[in-house]
Amino acid sequence: MTVAPFNPFAPGFTENPYPEYARLRAEAPVHEHPLGFWIVSAYAEVNALLRAGLSVENRHLAPHPARDAIREAVGDRDLRGGGLSMLDRDAPDHTRLRRLVTKVFTPRAVAALEPDVTGIVDAALDRLAAAGGGGDLVDELAFPLPFTVINRMLGMPPGEADRVRDLTGLLVRSLEPLPDPEHAIRVYAADQELSAMVAEVIEHKRANPADDLLTALIRAEEDGDVLSDDELVSQVVLLYVAGHETTVNLISNGVVALLRHPDQLAALRADPALIGNAVEELLRYDSPVQLSRRITTAPFAVGGTEIPAGTFVLANLAGANTDELFWGPDAADLRLDRENARHHVSFGAGPHHCLGAALARLEGRVAIGRLVERFPDLALAGDVTWNGRINLRGAAKVPVSV
Repeated sequence: MTVAPFNPFAPGFTENPYPEYARLRAEAPVHEHPLGFWIVSAYAEVNALLRAGLSVENRHLAPHPARDAIREAVGDRDLRGGGLSMLDRDAPDHTRLRRLVTKVFTPRAVAALEPDVTGIVDAALDRLAAAGGGGDLVDELAFPLPFTVINRMLGMPPGEADRVRDLTGLLVRSLEPLPDPEHAIRVYAADQELSAMVAEVIEHKRANPADDLLTALIRAEEDGDVLSDDELVSQVVLLYVAGHETTVNLISNGVVALLRHPDQLAALRADPALIGNAVEELLRYDSPVQLSRRITTAPFAVGGTEIPAGTFVLANLAGANTDELFWGPDAADLRLDRENARHHVSFGAGPHHCLGAALARLEGRVAIGRLVERFPDLALAGDVTWNGRINLRGAAKVPVSV
């Protein structure tokens, strides 16, 4: 049977990609795309792929015309941080980098942020209440919260916030599955500019240490091992970008889902203690990161299909999160009391499981919980505008009345 390839440009995909993911699961859960990558869309297969310890290093990719066009545009340079971030390294480098960063990005450090997060959320809700009874949820809450938190955690100067927002918005385009040489040039330039800004702040912190994550990363050491200057810049850029871009989607997409399911919103209002599991279900229902990449270094068998060595493989997190074979016949429904909601793969799985999962959960729990509690008349006040991304798909504008 000939299967129509994965098509993120199909009409309506930006607003709702889930029918396309359901089609892939039904017709070809392990599917080769004409542009040279494979996409795996069923829960069991995605989970196996993520836990298999496959590579994330581009040097293992076999030649392909689409990828060769990118190399011709930007050379053999990686689009993000010279390929030195945890996101782009295999063991043992990944293990070493993650261990050093984990020494300072601890669960205790994240939990201690809750009063700060609560204060930022309450100030944002005050602005919404004062702005004529509503506004854009993304500009007022979903973006400022994680951006402010990661800025404060790292100890970054606030003056460049607008420029940094533009740069990180470009940089996450490097995670899109379909290559575009012209866009690759802009992404690479954004990475260079943001890396230079971070390097400048690091030099300032070396001379003026403070009580922040950046200073702690500079000092992080284990058995004499420390981060090199280039490694330090790459980890900070990764934390900076991942620390807010994905959580924006969790908050905005999560609130949109609740407002489109008034019965579930009412259930949360009736039982505020449900918020922890509600965040897990919102993460499952509309994943802030839709896809995760892996690269085969040898033939890899999954779902009864062998994927060749040197292949770029997309783990379809959003497709796995709505797979009826795992979640049951109501997989497409939002149900905040779903008992196994935490089994979603929105934070990945295996060695590259998201280091910032605890921070995202904290910010989502406080932001969504307090928003729902504060405004009993919260409602959409217009059409939701989506950001047009395939991977970090999220709402760009969410007009609400309170």
